[in-house]
Amino acid sequence: MSEPVLEARNVRRSFVEGSTTLEVLTGVAIEVRAGQRLAIIGASGSGKTTLLQILGGLDRPSHGQVLIDGRDLHALSERERAMLRNRTLGFVYQFHHLLPEFSALENVAMPLLVRREKVAEARRLARELLERVGLGGRLTHRPHQLSGGERQRAAVARALVTQPKIVLADEPTGNLDGANAHAVFELMLELNRERGTSLVVVTHDPRLAARMDGVYELLGGQLLVREQITARLPSAAPGSGA
Repeated sequence: MSEPVLEARNVRRSFVEGSTTLEVLTGVAIEVRAGQRLAIIGASGSGKTTLLQILGGLDRPSHGQVLIDGRDLHALSERERAMLRNRTLGFVYQFHHLLPEFSALENVAMPLLVRREKVAEARRLARELLERVGLGGRLTHRPHQLSGGERQRAAVARALVTQPKIVLADEPTGNLDGANAHAVFELMLELNRERGTSLVVVTHDPRLAARMDGVYELLGGQLLVREQITARLPSAAPGSGA
């Protein structure tokens, strides 16, 4: 079996609020292998987003390790961590977070420009991926000129343009209607199959989770394997009951 591309070891995260210490994560462990698709479910406030931010190097654990390609993400300097994120991770959020003053093409090219790719090459790769996600005719449109589904497809393209090993997605279809949610999620699965990119998706929709290779539930600060939770649910479009 191949080595995990992402691994969390005994990750804990607590927050101090006045005289109270809130224990959100109390010893999370997970392994993600190349091309694997995993869902994380759990009640609102259970710490799913906190965990995803720690896995992506956007927040630090109070204790424990997060390894990407065997490197301890939180032992790196800020500059080294940013470089590793840029080269190995892609992020998709519930809200697209596209920069409003830039076109779809410029938004998708941005992660390549951050790593100092040549402008022409960055634009070529961004254009190819936007065409792949059905936005070839919307390259010069700014976010406010795109529909909700188009904005989220552009966000998926931006997450994948660097050819990351792992995409971390936080409720990626939660802000879309049923039809657009289904289309965006199918696109993510299709690109996962084509590119071999691992997916870790936080979702509240068990029907979406049922399409993944494995399902985990965050409960009481622990990440529990729950493959059978969704096994007998009828198939439905992701987001249709959101």
